[in-house]
Amino acid sequence: MNWIKHRLFRPRETWEKNLFVLWFSVFVTGMAFSEIMPFMSLYVDTLGQFTKGQLNLYAGLIFSVTYLVSAIVSPIWGKMADRYGRKPMILRASLGMALIIGAMGLVTNIWELFILRFIQGVFSGYVSNANALIATETPKEKSGMALGTLMAGLTGGNLLGPLLGGFLASTFSYRITFIITGILLLLVFIFSLLFVHERDFKPVAKKKLASAKGVIKVLKDPQMIFGMLLTTLIIQATNNSITPIISLYVRELMHHSGDVTLVSGIVAAVPGIATMLAAPKLGQLGDRIGTERILTIGFILAICFFIPTAFITNVWELGILRFLIGISDAAMIPQVQTLLAKNTPIEVTGRIFSWNQSFQNLGNVVGPLLGAVVSGFFDYSGVFIATALLVLLNLSLFRINVANKRH
Repeated sequence: MNWIKHRLFRPRETWEKNLFVLWFSVFVTGMAFSEIMPFMSLYVDTLGQFTKGQLNLYAGLIFSVTYLVSAIVSPIWGKMADRYGRKPMILRASLGMALIIGAMGLVTNIWELFILRFIQGVFSGYVSNANALIATETPKEKSGMALGTLMAGLTGGNLLGPLLGGFLASTFSYRITFIITGILLLLVFIFSLLFVHERDFKPVAKKKLASAKGVIKVLKDPQMIFGMLLTTLIIQATNNSITPIISLYVRELMHHSGDVTLVSGIVAAVPGIATMLAAPKLGQLGDRIGTERILTIGFILAICFFIPTAFITNVWELGILRFLIGISDAAMIPQVQTLLAKNTPIEVTGRIFSWNQSFQNLGNVVGPLLGAVVSGFFDYSGVFIATALLVLLNLSLFRINVANKRH
């Protein structure tokens, strides 16, 4: 009992307090983003009289524009983070998101919504700067656990967001849901302002931030870093390649009968549950046996789980395999961030994590396009085979990158 009391109530170091606050903040941020996405296309439909083709086009543009803009501006914000600190960038992103998403509940036409989604991309960067702050403020031997914990918070928010968004939209309205989401992000801003502390920040000289060349020069192994950025893009693309077809695959497995919407929601949620549970533990294990080993295991597990998904015959098998995919995700995404943190000088960590965010956003755009194209040619099962091959390519590139680093 005394041991438990000591663990719970012992004085916390600054990095531990930051981790607790930022875990809650990225949880709410992930929830805020994901809760509006399930009904975004339905909201678009209320803003005008559109044909089916127009509705699909506009919904796709409004979905993707935020990620495209974010991919472009993330390096700029990363540069500012290394110059002025990660906390100011966290405050900028959270306040901007709160105002912009809240304003989406007040639009009167499709173009106003498109402009706000565009501006939302400009105010991106909360999660990447939270990762950078934790990576720089946390002792290196604890960084795997800390970044895994942060990833678990984000995943948990992404998991619960659609459930909360569906409840709010059905209880109130689409517009009120946007306003409530803005209020939640305003709370994130207030918590970050009051309780996040950046103690060890050392601003980088402005001359060194003039171009990306200055960042690359201070990297001990630029090839390894850029290899990890490419790994991030492919991981994100493989995860999102399933997004356009998962509910259609569920409907096919259920033979067009039963509550397809509910079952699809559950199937979509189970990878997040697995990732949330496994990420902190795998981060701790990576700190002990090596982050590279955990990442390699993650790739192998993903291949082993994606391939049989193409040959299943019922929705229960799909749910089980998607849960296992969530475990492989926990062995991949946080480990990439840990490797970036451990191999990047503190003075350019913000830039590197912003570049990683850009590659992640590009994966968010490439993945769904890949899934849509492959399913059009080879049916739904072909998407899982193609995704497994893409993971195999990612594993091969990563092992080559590691071998070159050791050499």
